[in-house]
Amino acid sequence: MTELSFAVLEIRPEPYAAAPQLTARLQVTEGTGAVVHAVALRCQVRILPQRRGYASGEETGLLDLFGDRGRWPTTLKSFVWMQCSTMVQGFTGSTEVDLPLPCTFDFDVAAAKYLNALHDGEIPLELLFSGTVFTRGQTGFTVEQVPWDLEASYRLPVAAWRSLMDQYFPNAGWIRLDREVLAALARYKSSRGLTSWEAAVEKLLAQATADVSGELP
Repeated sequence: MTELSFAVLEIRPEPYAAAPQLTARLQVTEGTGAVVHAVALRCQVRILPQRRGYASGEETGLLDLFGDRGRWPTTLKSFVWMQCSTMVQGFTGSTEVDLPLPCTFDFDVAAAKYLNALHDGEIPLELLFSGTVFTRGQTGFTVEQVPWDLEASYRLPVAAWRSLMDQYFPNAGWIRLDREVLAALARYKSSRGLTSWEAAVEKLLAQATADVSGELP
């Protein structure tokens, strides 16, 4: 039986990916001296929001996820950020490998909404590993499962996440709309002679504010 352990050396924004991606540099260690032919590695990345503090300016962005601050002792619980995988090449003793962490800026995804609400500090992460280990023995190859209790922790700087989003979505965000709503917004934009989606939304917000305050749009 192999004895694997994992450590996260760093997580950095990937500058040359086709879509937003962080890259985790992992150190994989095998403790018995067995020759590892390959590892088909899977990883579940979880965010642990209860393991950091929050400034007052971050509360508004967290309201949809956890409610007001008075409820946080019961609502701040860990949740899945992503599932990812990679192949670890053969090694003996220890090796390092990059684990791609594809990211989204879709605010319908809880993790993206949570990360966007943070201003600074660190994001406590927990990486849970599973997969298949292929070892080379005297009579051929042996197949083992990566134990489910193997994990590693890392505190990702909020600045790294913001740097990644600024690289792929400079001064912008992303929301998903129902097709009928999008079509209605397009008709409104065209009928008013507006030149951008931002201008259409700003016009609607101005009208809504005026209606609330009792003024004419």
